[in-house]
Amino acid sequence: MRRLLGPAGLLLALATSVAAAADKTIPMPPDHAYATLKPGPGVEVTRQQCVSCHSTDYIVMQPRGDAKQWDGVVTKMIKVFGAPVNDQDAKTIVEYLATQYGN
Repeated sequence: MRRLLGPAGLLLALATSVAAAADKTIPMPPDHAYATLKPGPGVEVTRQQCVSCHSTDYIVMQPRGDAKQWDGVVTKMIKVFGAPVNDQDAKTIVEYLATQYGN
């Protein structure tokens, strides 16, 4: 059986693939490129509380829902993911989301 690559050839192939991979960059959007929340009562509380964990893109890409559905989402963020949101702010966020992103 004939040897196709010796140690030097193998090293050259590896170095070439590493160099090619090093040239790849993933462009990130600038901070201002994220989705803008719709204006309305509760937008500031929503922005302050929610973007400490995720971008506004995550909010606006959610399926539209009524207050009950948004309450479930906000409750999950608090109880499952540990979002530090008090009861009053949670109520404000649910009202805002149901009004601006309701169905």
